Amino acid sequence: MTPLAIALLLASCGAALVDWWAVLRSNKSVEYVAKPGVLILLIGVALTLDPTYSSMRSWFVAALVLSLIGDIFLMLPSDRFVPGLSAFLLAHVAYSVGFLIHSPGSPAPIITTLLVVIFSANSWRRLAAGMKSGGQSAYLPPVTAYVFVIGVMGAAALASGNLVAVAGALLFVLSDSIIGETRFVSERSWGPIAVITTYHLGQALLVLSLIN
Repeated sequence: MTPLAIALLLASCGAALVDWWAVLRSNKSVEYVAKPGVLILLIGVALTLDPTYSSMRSWFVAALVLSLIGDIFLMLPSDRFVPGLSAFLLAHVAYSVGFLIHSPGSPAPIITTLLVVIFSANSWRRLAAGMKSGGQSAYLPPVTAYVFVIGVMGAAALASGNLVAVAGALLFVLSDSIIGETRFVSERSWGPIAVITTYHLGQALLVLSLIN
């Protein structure tokens, strides 16, 4: 880690804490600044650290930029769920490519791959049922595509053998799963803070996996 990367990482931690506070207090004006601020700072970290593979960094930076776009769409007062979902879908594609271009060449252990498949299938089943019962079937095609792509990203992270990346990917998957559950299945009072904390921690670990 370069000194600048460390400074930017610490700044991103501070911005994340501010954003978590804003989510807990439902302070949208602060959230509108702090939430994108975290991703901007993490992009800075990715650009200034010394990566193991520069090509992987390029794909990860693309994923972070797409995530930033998704964040902006999803926090707007008007409903921009599908554009936000599309941006994050592309972010997961970019992360997957980043993992796979430097994968050791062996697939993830069968048991872990099966766990990803089972988790994704169960998540899709619950979301599909929730969308149908809630009259939101129009979201079924994009959500189905998203569940598939994020499952691929999780499997690609497992295949990389990078434990920091695996932890980051799984936290990202967890964050997205909570979003789906609270939007389409049933709301949870703890949902918003659980979503944002797992999301920020996941993104930070994915960035740090570049030097692992």
